[in-house]
Amino acid sequence: MILISSCLVGLKVRYNGTDSIDERIQKLVLENKALTVCPELMGGFSTPREPAEIVDGDGEDVLDGRARVVEISGRDVTELYLKGAYATLHKALEIGATKVVLKEYSPSCGSAMIYNGDFNGTKLGGVGVTTALLRRNGIVVCSEEDFLELFLHT
Repeated sequence: MILISSCLVGLKVRYNGTDSIDERIQKLVLENKALTVCPELMGGFSTPREPAEIVDGDGEDVLDGRARVVEISGRDVTELYLKGAYATLHKALEIGATKVVLKEYSPSCGSAMIYNGDFNGTKLGGVGVTTALLRRNGIVVCSEEDFLELFLHT
């Protein structure tokens, strides 16, 4: 079984109340090959919510206590992101998922790129909090941008 970011299958759970549907990924859920998760909602956020970015590092640094996740208003929401990451890990372990497709650029889900923490649209190499935690636990994580390569050819 595979876990997939809820927004990628059409659920309107992104911070701004939209989705990022990818019909190729949605098909995995429709074929009962995948289940959906939204680490932010699992962490206690609602939709819509303020945009958030990781400041002073990436998800690895958040897990190690060297960086934090803040909303555009300046509110520190690190604990909610950690809660969502651990809830996602629990779900992955519960269903035996070894592969996860998460939304790129998200402070939770980014698997190669995230926003830089300045809320100016600049992206940098790094991972989100959930991705970092899942990978530390041996779970393969990719984004909607590279899932075909990682999942359909392995």
